[in-house]
Amino acid sequence: MATSSPETSKYTEVERKFEVVDETVSPSFDGLSAVARVERSPSQQLDAVYFDTPERALAAHHVTLRRRTGGDDAGWHLKLPAGPDARTEIRAPLGDGEEGVPEALRDVVLALVRDRPLVPVARITNHRTVDVLYGHDGAAVAEFCDDQVTAAAEPDGVSQRWREWELELLDGTAGDVLDRLANRLLDAGAVPAGHGSKLARVLASAADAPAEAPVRPKDPVHRAVAEQVEQLLVWDRAVRADAYDAVHQMRVTTRKIRSLLQSSEGAFGISGTAGDAWILDELRQLAAVLGVARDAEVLAERYERALDELPAELIRGPIRERLVEGAKRRYKAGLRRSLTAMRSQRYFRLLDALEALAAAEPPPTPPGEEAPQVSIDSAYKRVRKAAKRAASAAEEERDEALHRIRKGAKRLRYTAAATGADKVADRAKVIQTLLGDHQDSVVSRTHLSQQAETAHAAGEDTFTYGLLYQQEDDLARRCREQLDDALKRLNKSVRKAD
Repeated sequence: MATSSPETSKYTEVERKFEVVDETVSPSFDGLSAVARVERSPSQQLDAVYFDTPERALAAHHVTLRRRTGGDDAGWHLKLPAGPDARTEIRAPLGDGEEGVPEALRDVVLALVRDRPLVPVARITNHRTVDVLYGHDGAAVAEFCDDQVTAAAEPDGVSQRWREWELELLDGTAGDVLDRLANRLLDAGAVPAGHGSKLARVLASAADAPAEAPVRPKDPVHRAVAEQVEQLLVWDRAVRADAYDAVHQMRVTTRKIRSLLQSSEGAFGISGTAGDAWILDELRQLAAVLGVARDAEVLAERYERALDELPAELIRGPIRERLVEGAKRRYKAGLRRSLTAMRSQRYFRLLDALEALAAAEPPPTPPGEEAPQVSIDSAYKRVRKAAKRAASAAEEERDEALHRIRKGAKRLRYTAAATGADKVADRAKVIQTLLGDHQDSVVSRTHLSQQAETAHAAGEDTFTYGLLYQQEDDLARRCREQLDDALKRLNKSVRKAD
């Protein structure tokens, strides 16, 4: 499947690789119900230079970037993991090679590359023979590629030669066909490749190949932080592609990391006076920047859904333009602001620091002291204290007091999930969701009031604004009514977890 933009085109590539020896005879696809005929295409000579940072940051995340000449898809190719047997391939025009890696491709993986140079790390020449497999409807089903490969790491690696087969499904082909076709390759004597790509095989044997990370036990919170840092890098790419809900998910991931670090400062050596304390503030500010686009996205969806559910006679004035289209414009402006922050040195240094924290050993415990333990008790106490304050808060302070309960429940949820207290995490999530809906209602009512004033000043009918405001107020009331029971259930689950 392919999509395109003025600078790049995007494809989903589903393939498997196999190792074979020179004497292996090509497989037969006769008798397969999915294959009506096989046609051989002219042989191709492909020459590719692969690029990465000196530290192999792309390879470490199973990403490949190459400039390839020859064949019918010559150009720049960026390949990203997209699940089992699948990769997303983004292509850019070949150019003259003097201008270096296209900025459109570099930006996709900027969270991995950051401000490091992209340099040639391998050259791979491939003599390829292609058989195209067609179905009974005349459509191409798959391609079988027989590759004779010559490769070397750059700048002066030892040359290697090998033969391998690739089996790639073409657009619209059912995934189960891949298994049936692959069985024919296995029957012919092939074995599944021990590498994910030709580049991975070359780099694994390079003299300057990075040493494998030592296997060492990590506490649950360290594992959780490491997993969330990886997720942050994934959602970063999605935000750059303006994928649906990506800003929200990146913001959530940022907050998860911050909550985990705050809940286990001793495990990471972070404290209010430590040199790494700036990380917490940077995470908070990154979430705030992302929040501009996210809040606008929420409001646009919220108002569009609410207006769609109202009878036409109750929708008065240009309210869709003000509420829905206005929020969409603010989302685009917020996304541009987010992308500016995500292309900054400040953001790169935050990512550097997070990766270092996730990979580091917990700080040593001073003699005579116990190692810091991460528990849910302190996180739960924050929720309980916030709930007590909210119960006695004045009317004008109630919304903010409830929001503090939500923030405490969120931290408790992430800490409980990281330490295996799943029931506590589930109960905390219920509270977080309830009060998240409440907070969205607070933000929406404030926005509705402001827009109603603007509409009134313009001489527009404001009836529908009032109707939407009342719906939001009703939602907030229902959330508050369910809160006490949710807090009681949370308390019970915490006691059982002790």
